[in-house]
Amino acid sequence: MQIEDYQYLHELEDRFWWFAGMRTITAALLDHYCTANRDRTILDAGCGTGANLIWLKRYAREGEVYGIDVSGEALQFCRHRGPKKLVQASVTHLPFGESSFDLVTSFDVLVQLPASGPDEQAMREMYRVLRPGGIAFVRAAAYEWLRSGHDTALGTQKRYRLSELAARLEQSGFTVLRATYGNSLLLPAIAFRRLVLKRVHLADRGSDVKPLPPWLAPLDTFMRLILQAEAKWLQMMHIGLPAGVSAICVVRKPI
Repeated sequence: MQIEDYQYLHELEDRFWWFAGMRTITAALLDHYCTANRDRTILDAGCGTGANLIWLKRYAREGEVYGIDVSGEALQFCRHRGPKKLVQASVTHLPFGESSFDLVTSFDVLVQLPASGPDEQAMREMYRVLRPGGIAFVRAAAYEWLRSGHDTALGTQKRYRLSELAARLEQSGFTVLRATYGNSLLLPAIAFRRLVLKRVHLADRGSDVKPLPPWLAPLDTFMRLILQAEAKWLQMMHIGLPAGVSAICVVRKPI
């Protein structure tokens, strides 16, 4: 990623429809397994510019939230938000002892790793640093056929089918509690933008994570409401969505 991409992330993470909506979906899936009645030590494995570190405090209560990222530039933006428990490191070699955390999150980080081997190493590392009974939340970009200039701009190495992501997590030792696609209702529109409009130069061919022009501001609200509707459905129904832009697994380290 370029420094400009980190700048956009930092500016947009708090309010942009995708980030805000996907946090709502994360809560809908994670609240059931991480109730608010206990302190937790949490690791965001690949914290980027840090908005999720602030958001994850809802699950920590009096516990600490740690962030690691391989990018020094990303961690500089994190520090502007206030978190102090930051380490520059790779998710494939987490600089923490075994059974250090109650909750580990991985938001679109595995896709940044080379396609074969390192992603499995990262999953084993998440398993290692989790306490027995601990929860991991893993989200990854879905479908290789959805690959576009957005992935090139962000350095995406691969995209996952949900079944593939769940199987790899199980092979790393986890028990899968919940597996679903996310950002499902908008999949046709996003596919059309990335695979058609960008290829005929009718849309920006770089990353989609950029401020919308003022005249499209109502669209931000509309898309956020769609993701909120998905979140409500996932919260009420214990079955997964059959397709979507993201593949999501909630897993547990056995006791």
